[in-house]
Amino acid sequence: MDWLKEDYGLGRGHAMAVVHVIKNGPRISAKHVGTTGTHRHESDTLWLDGKDNRP
Repeated sequence: MDWLKEDYGLGRGHAMAVVHVIKNGPRISAKHVGTTGTHRHESDTLWLDGKDNRP
């Protein structure tokens, strides 16, 4: 993960998210879906095409 920090300035949390997507694809646990807080998410699928391309 050091290269993500050096090349892109990513912190550990964002680097871990990138590693998760590389290893597991865009699906995440439904644990935080519909909750509040830092790790909240609207669905169990991450949108990887950027915020300007959201449906």
